[in-house]
Amino acid sequence: MTTEPLISKSFHLVSLGCAKNTVDSEALAQLVAGDDYRPTEQASRAQVIIVNTCGFIGPAKEESLQVLGEMASQKRAGQVLIAAGCLTQRYGAEVVKQVPGIDGILGTRRWMDILEVVEKLRDGSHPEPVYHLPEVKTVGTDERGIPRVALQGGSAYIKIADGCRRPCAFCAIPLIKGTAVSRPMDAIVKEARLLQDAGVHELILIAQDTTDYGHDLGRKDGLAELLEQLVAAVPDVDWIRVMYAYPGYVTDRLIEVMASHKQILPYLDMPLQHAHPATLRRMHRPANIDWVHRTLEKMSTAIPDLALRTTFITGYPGETEQEFQTLLDFVAEMRFDRVGAFMFSFEPGTSSEPLGDPVPPEVKQERYERLMQLQQGISLEKNQTFVGGSLDVLIEGSGDGISLGRSYRDAPEIDGMVIIEGELPEGQMASVRITGAMSYDLSGCPNMIN
Repeated sequence: MTTEPLISKSFHLVSLGCAKNTVDSEALAQLVAGDDYRPTEQASRAQVIIVNTCGFIGPAKEESLQVLGEMASQKRAGQVLIAAGCLTQRYGAEVVKQVPGIDGILGTRRWMDILEVVEKLRDGSHPEPVYHLPEVKTVGTDERGIPRVALQGGSAYIKIADGCRRPCAFCAIPLIKGTAVSRPMDAIVKEARLLQDAGVHELILIAQDTTDYGHDLGRKDGLAELLEQLVAAVPDVDWIRVMYAYPGYVTDRLIEVMASHKQILPYLDMPLQHAHPATLRRMHRPANIDWVHRTLEKMSTAIPDLALRTTFITGYPGETEQEFQTLLDFVAEMRFDRVGAFMFSFEPGTSSEPLGDPVPPEVKQERYERLMQLQQGISLEKNQTFVGGSLDVLIEGSGDGISLGRSYRDAPEIDGMVIIEGELPEGQMASVRITGAMSYDLSGCPNMIN
């Protein structure tokens, strides 16, 4: 353990979980820094340690508890440890019981009150942890002027809404975040302009369900309207990417807007979760597979280069071998560009709780492996079609004679990469000739510019 003194008025922040959590962490950091606290990478020397937790599924909870335990066990005199985010919103008291040494608990619904929690902890003695878990939710109306963005190299995530009103039986997000609340469109557009001025090449719109954006604001087709506003407002941004669409809510107008503007990437992440109608009904998900066929056909006709990503769950309660085979047949037929998969994680308090968790872990694992093996072959065949052509690539890093970047088909951290000969400037766009294909990644060399 270090014997170096604590850095005066300093903080260390650990962000766990998804990109949506990363955006929240950036907002927390800006609020704390705005009160003259200095960020430090040295947790051992920070006066305030904040862990923004994830509580979406079992493995995420375990990781959050592990990180909190490590921070608590190494805490020094004069330090305070704040557990924030999804896990604490739902299980605040239980987290404190499992991790002695936590000083403060901050949930998701009033994250903007972080400074109040810090001040309470640092102003005097607190024999018991300070809990700040109000039920009121005011995202979009009380954000203290803090942008809801997270920068990563030449890309930036913009959170356009928080919470969710969908009834998915397996998901705890509505219990954690509450119902969907959209952010004002003018605030989002203003942030996009600032990011354009900062030289960002890619804007990534995120929410629990982007296709629900604006419903609570009285907008019928809010996402399409927002995209049109962004295209007009940030003409110098190369890419605008849309994540997390909900089946049944990809409208004709949204398809038309995506097809009409080259800035809007021909990429859509639409988690389907399964393909058997009975399984989907048990999930409380849209079960009209014919709609999926019709909509994806319509999108592919309007947007010829469309890259589709989706996500599935294996081992959902009651999933039979026949139901799973229907999923495999569906994946083989649809030939998605990207597929992610999760094994079902039992979540107490969700509407799936009465179903229990009857599918054995080894069956979940075996089905997961079969699904991903099938998709691996599809992904390879899809990637091979790009060999000999060229793609614009956003460079994310370089070293040892190579560069790593992403094409329009690749969202950060979840999709593939393009491996490029030579070291190119990070955060810049490059035209790359594709020379090789692997299951998930491409390789190539820069096109010479005359």
